[in-house]
Amino acid sequence: MAESRTAVYGAIAANLAIAVTKFAVAGVTGSSAMLSEGVHSLVDTGNGALLLVGMHRSARPPSPRHPFGHGKELYFWSLIVGVLIFGLGGGVSVYEGIVHLRRPVASGDPFWNYVVLAAAAVFEGISFSIAWREFSRQRGATPVWQALRRSKDPATYTVLAEDSAALAGLAIAATGVFLSHRLDMPSLDGAASIVIGLLLAGVAVLLIRESRGLLVGEGVQPDTADAIRRILAEEAQAREVGPVLSMYIGPEDVLITTTVTVRPDMPARELAAAVQRAEERIRRQYPRICRIYVEVQPEGVATGRGAGDTAAARAPAGASTAGAASPGLPAAAVKAIRTSRRG
Repeated sequence: MAESRTAVYGAIAANLAIAVTKFAVAGVTGSSAMLSEGVHSLVDTGNGALLLVGMHRSARPPSPRHPFGHGKELYFWSLIVGVLIFGLGGGVSVYEGIVHLRRPVASGDPFWNYVVLAAAAVFEGISFSIAWREFSRQRGATPVWQALRRSKDPATYTVLAEDSAALAGLAIAATGVFLSHRLDMPSLDGAASIVIGLLLAGVAVLLIRESRGLLVGEGVQPDTADAIRRILAEEAQAREVGPVLSMYIGPEDVLITTTVTVRPDMPARELAAAVQRAEERIRRQYPRICRIYVEVQPEGVATGRGAGDTAAARAPAGASTAGAASPGLPAAAVKAIRTSRRG
């Protein structure tokens, strides 16, 4: 999380300095594309501050009303960031572009436009490199596009997306300024502003989509769930492993729960040890999985829906309970539940 904060702080500093410079030059030259870029940088500055708010609030400890903590606060604030990029960034840029298309105004000397765009590219490049370094550390050997789709840390991928859009927007603005003066067509400056707005809107839609999925309870990837089922089947010698129900509580905090069916004569101590071994393997392979709830039932005995959740809810974090003290499981549906939480 500390590395993510560094990326956000770097983005805020760069965007604030760039926004002030862009607005000053836009006022002098009258460039619509430069004004749109100024709005873009100002929105990015505010978005960085909102991400810091989300990171701070998500770090609060669990409470009686929020027993799983506040990790999803970060997803909420990243959703707000996406909405702001769409409305203030994309919407204002498109509006300014349309206004300048309808009433083209010749810009002044483009020299300062180019100076600001070059300086902005340097600052945005530094911010992008910081975010990219953190993203590369997180993804390891995973391919870039796959890692982007699987990343659950808004503080990293939001800054990365914003900086990528900013660098592309700078290139579009420079092209618009150049062509409007080269061809003596001020309307091209407005067209560049519209393109920048559409670019920001597209990035915003992607961020909103990702935040929405995490807020409504997105779980682990199907291949991860299959691997967890195989681990439980191997360690517990299970006759059957139910579906793995999972949910991201935070970027580095995943909850999983499942049901394991074992032979009726399996000793309770052996069962508890098997579940513990499975848990340790899951942790080593998937460090993000912090909370593991396993309901164990003997083969041939049906269990009411939700019973495992009730029993698991009564067990304190980090506790392990066995459903029988006898060498084997009783004929009735008895659950041996291993409930754990990292840290």
